[in-house]
Parts: sequence; C-alpha cells; structure tokens
Amino acid sequence: MNKIRKGDPVIVLTGRDKGKRGTVTQRVDDERIVVEGVNIVKKHVKPNPMKGTTGGVVEKSMSIHQSNVAIYNAATGKADRVGVKLLADGRKVRVYKSSGDEIKA
Repeated sequence: MNKIRKGDPVIVLTGRDKGKRGTVTQRVDDERIVVEGVNIVKKHVKPNPMKGTTGGVVEKSMSIHQSNVAIYNAATGKADRVGVKLLADGRKVRVYKSSGDEIKA
C-alpha cells in the first residue's frame, strides 16, 4: 500500500520548492510522484506538424522523490506522517500518525 497516492494534498520538505503545497497528479513509479506546481522546469520542444503541436519553450512539472514530500494534514495545518491501521472488518486504512484520524481519499 502506497502511503502517498494520486490526489493527496502534500507539502514539499526539501529542495528548491521547500514549503510549497500541491496535489499529487501522477505516480511515475514506486518512488517518484508528480505534484502540481512543484519542480517546474522549462523544456525546449520541437514542433511536430503531424500532431499539430508548435515548438518552443514550455513549462512542465517534473517528478520528485516521494521521500521529499509529506502528506498535508488540513486539521493541524502542518505536514504529517502516514500510518496504516487494520480495521475490524479486515480493511487497511491510512491514518495520520499525529492524531490517528483516517485519511479521506
């Protein structure tokens, strides 16, 4: 079970975007995620007339390692760690470590 999933609000802990908040838009693989508005780079793109795209310099969100972000707890207004709790009916749910509240997905 991934502790950080697509759609989760996260806050960046390290790097040049430290302190920025955003939503996870994509999981690239087991370790890397794409967060909107974080790790923006300028990429030079060649035009492709077959697809109808124009060339130039575009801004693009690149992936960031999941260890550099933490889930954002709206109740406390701070970053929080994620734990896994086993419910009585056998389901596993993600919980905030600080309060034990269930993370709504």
